[in-house]
Amino acid sequence: MRIAACQMVSGLDPEKNLQDALLLIRSAVQSGAELVVLPEHFALMPTQEADLLKIAEPFGNGPIQNALSEIARTEQIWLCAGSIPLKGNDDEHIIHSSIIYCPDGEVRARYDKIHLFHFDQGVHHFCESAMVQAGEHTQTTTMACWDGEWKVGMSICYDLRFPELFRALGGPDIITIPASFITTTGRAHWDPLVRARAIENQCYVVAAAQGGKHENGRETWGHSLVVDPWGQTVAELTQGEGVLLADIRLERIKEVREMMPSAKTL
Repeated sequence: MRIAACQMVSGLDPEKNLQDALLLIRSAVQSGAELVVLPEHFALMPTQEADLLKIAEPFGNGPIQNALSEIARTEQIWLCAGSIPLKGNDDEHIIHSSIIYCPDGEVRARYDKIHLFHFDQGVHHFCESAMVQAGEHTQTTTMACWDGEWKVGMSICYDLRFPELFRALGGPDIITIPASFITTTGRAHWDPLVRARAIENQCYVVAAAQGGKHENGRETWGHSLVVDPWGQTVAELTQGEGVLLADIRLERIKEVREMMPSAKTL
C-alpha cells in the first residue's frame, strides 16, 4: 500500500491553510496514495492557543470537517486528519482530535489527544492543558485496502513520549502521529522517539509534521517520517511543505514479528 504524510508550514489564515492541505492531499492521491495523513494544527498555527477557540467546530459539522469528508469521498482515499480543533465541554476549552475518514467520506474513527504538551524554557512556554480538554481513551480502527486489512492505531504529537499508550493499542499495523514538534524538542528527541515506537510495537509509523518557520514566529522541526517495523526509516522529508510518500507491506510486519516475536506479549 502507498501512504502519504503531508508536511505543512501552517499560518494564521484557516481558509488558506485548509486549501493548502487539500492541494497536498490531491498531490498525494495523484501519486497513488491510499492513506493520507495531515499534521497537527494543519488548519491553524495560532499566535496564542486561545485563537483555536475561534475555529473550533462541533464534532461532525463545520467547514474543516466537511471539506475533509468531501475530499476523502471524491478521491476515494483513507484520510487521517491531523488535529482538528473541536468544541470542548465548555466555551473555554477545545479538544485536539484526529479523525480518520474512509473512502465514502464517513468518519471511521476519532481520537482525542490524551497527553497535553507542557514545556517551559523561559522564552518558550507551552501549557496545552490551560485550554485543551484531554481525551480519555485510546483508539484503533481497521482499514481495508487492496492488499488486505490494516489495523491502525491513532495518536497526536506529545503522545509520542508515552510508550504505554502505544502498548495499549494492542499491536497495530500502522501508527499515525500527526505532530508539530518545536525545533528545540524535535532536534533532540523526534527521530529516536518515532523509531522507538515502531520498534517496540513492530509496526509502521507514519509521522506527519509541521516543518518550518510560521507566521506566529514559532519554528517547527519537520522531518516527517515513515518508519518500518524494524525501526528503519523508509522515507523522510526534512523541512518545508510537501508530500512524503512510502510503500508499505503487511508481509514486512509479519516477517519482523516472526523473527522476533515480542509482539505476542501485546
